[in-house]
Amino acid sequence: MGGVRVVQSRAATSPSLLPETVEVARWCARSGWPVHPLAAGRKTPAGNCPRCQQDRHDPADCDCKTAGRWCHGFHAATLEPALIESWWARGRGHGVGVACGLAGLVVIDIDAHAKPVPSRDRLLPGIAIGEGVVLDGLSNGFHTLALLAALRGAPDPALDESTLRVRTPSGGLHIWYLSDGQSWLSSAGSSNGRALAWQVDVRAGGGYIVAPGTVTDSGPYLPVGACRTPAPLPGWLGAELARTGHLPTTQPPQPAPGVPARAREAVIAAGGGAGQAARVLATVLAEVADCRLLPEGAAFSDKLNRASFTAGGLAAAGYLDTAGTEQLLLETALAARPGQVRRCEQIIRAGMSAGSRRPLHLGGRR
Repeated sequence: MGGVRVVQSRAATSPSLLPETVEVARWCARSGWPVHPLAAGRKTPAGNCPRCQQDRHDPADCDCKTAGRWCHGFHAATLEPALIESWWARGRGHGVGVACGLAGLVVIDIDAHAKPVPSRDRLLPGIAIGEGVVLDGLSNGFHTLALLAALRGAPDPALDESTLRVRTPSGGLHIWYLSDGQSWLSSAGSSNGRALAWQVDVRAGGGYIVAPGTVTDSGPYLPVGACRTPAPLPGWLGAELARTGHLPTTQPPQPAPGVPARAREAVIAAGGGAGQAARVLATVLAEVADCRLLPEGAAFSDKLNRASFTAGGLAAAGYLDTAGTEQLLLETALAARPGQVRRCEQIIRAGMSAGSRRPLHLGGRR
């Protein structure tokens, strides 16, 4: 491509389409995303120093970063302006990698490789695709991610204009999201072969992503659309990441109470003594609370959505107070999944809204 020309961006806070790579590194650091050099013209980390190449050791025990060197790929990622200036001054052809875990990012990595399409049972891990589902034309990760979204009744992330999306030289797409405090794991390099879908991987903890504006021998990584900031990870995608093994398997369940002890009393009081409604809600709340026993694979999102839908229907029928019940749902959800406030709120709001359109009338007197 010859020399890279600096092109002024229309927004001072976003990278230009083909900037000098040090400008990309500076922009990422200002965004709070630790960066490390990539080998010139490639999407792999720049090589270690000779000593680290000869003497294998734990990156945590390496003093290269303190000495101003960039060894061990994303383990060396930094926000320090002095190191960034030094590293990209010494390697002006270097691209920019972002350490996803340190940056609090989850990036959905869609490939569009020309490969034989696998059998139906391998398109979406853990999801059976019936013969009645027409798969004509399916050929890459864009299609499998769209299929997963359709099965979940959710928008296609590849079309999500609210978040940063980056087109790759091979025709793929990186969709950047904020992890919202959860320690997600990468698909790439995993020993258990986890993936979100066929030709759809995840870049998160234990991995890195190529920054937009980086140019390789295959071409540039170019942002798509106007958005240059990652949006929060959608709740349904978080549920799919958990289901497909993108949470640490060694993460122990957090000790937490079950359904709040005041649940039945609070629901009955809110509904004017609607004991039957309280029993119905307590049953679905118990399913949510039991998810605390498993850090993953408990279908937490589905159970919380079901409880919220039920609560919305009961509230619409006049049995429950909407605000009080929503708070009760949130307390129960956070007891099972501490720290996931935004995710739980999204599921609860969506579930109650859907339930409110179908009032749930119980038998007997109210």
